[in-house]
Amino acid sequence: MIESREEQFLWVEKYRPQTIDECVLPDALKKTFKEYIAQGELPTFLFSGTAGVGKTTVAKALCNEIGAEYIMVNGSEEGRSIDVLRTTIKGFATTVSLTDAKKIIIIDEADYMNAQSVQPALRSFIEEYSNNCRFIFTCNYKNKIIEPLHSRCAVIDFKIENKDKQVLAGTFFKRATQILKQEGVEFDPKVVAELVTKYFPDYRRMLNELQRYSVSGKIDSGILLNLNEESYKDLVKNLKEKNYAEVRKWVAKNSDADTVALFRELYDTSASTMEAGSIPNLVLVLADYQYKAAFVADHELNIMAALTEIMMQCKFK
Repeated sequence: MIESREEQFLWVEKYRPQTIDECVLPDALKKTFKEYIAQGELPTFLFSGTAGVGKTTVAKALCNEIGAEYIMVNGSEEGRSIDVLRTTIKGFATTVSLTDAKKIIIIDEADYMNAQSVQPALRSFIEEYSNNCRFIFTCNYKNKIIEPLHSRCAVIDFKIENKDKQVLAGTFFKRATQILKQEGVEFDPKVVAELVTKYFPDYRRMLNELQRYSVSGKIDSGILLNLNEESYKDLVKNLKEKNYAEVRKWVAKNSDADTVALFRELYDTSASTMEAGSIPNLVLVLADYQYKAAFVADHELNIMAALTEIMMQCKFK
């Protein structure tokens, strides 16, 4: 198989685990997936969990391990049109495999698909092609999947219990340092450990950030930007003054700030920084953009959009 340019360049693709053993997962989840592999047959799955936790990687690894042919459908793109989805699925499901391999359709970001039109159609596709195809749906929020579709799937929650966090973070730290060595990037182990802690369990974001920082050929303490108290005060001042230019500069300077931590700080300090009548608007804006942060490619733009809405809708003291 010829690698695409993306697979050659992006570390998340280049170093994507190919088997369940290679995946960074809690032991209980690995055991569950290995039992399915031993049977040589997969049910229709619904994988639920936060962004970057490994849902798509596991789906592909399962296909590899049972020797299945598969296609990927992005629910937030092709999945928005019933006609496109029907054509793609039918084209794959109705063709005969030359190797008699099992067929699996992986639908990524299924919670982005329209719950009134597209998701109900998928239910009928599952039934229509059940003899020769299985589906694997991935989603960040399973409550956005309609019940008739939900009930036709074996649901797997990619939830990491507290008892597993330290072990998995340690495993991913080792994986990250191996990749850096293989790529010839100098690094400070303490800095890598801080980045793992900052982004865990979003493995995809972690690798993307490592690759971005590695352009200079070195990863050291110079890359760590913290949201300190003075910096935050500057942000609130500029939001109050509706100084878009300065807010934009702040966001660019703090583009590595943890979105969740920033939004939490805005929420926690709202009683002292904002007029009471504006706090409900703040909560709705933060909730909306925190949800979007799980999907967007450009986190800096997402933060800027959130802060712009806050400037427009909220009054500061």
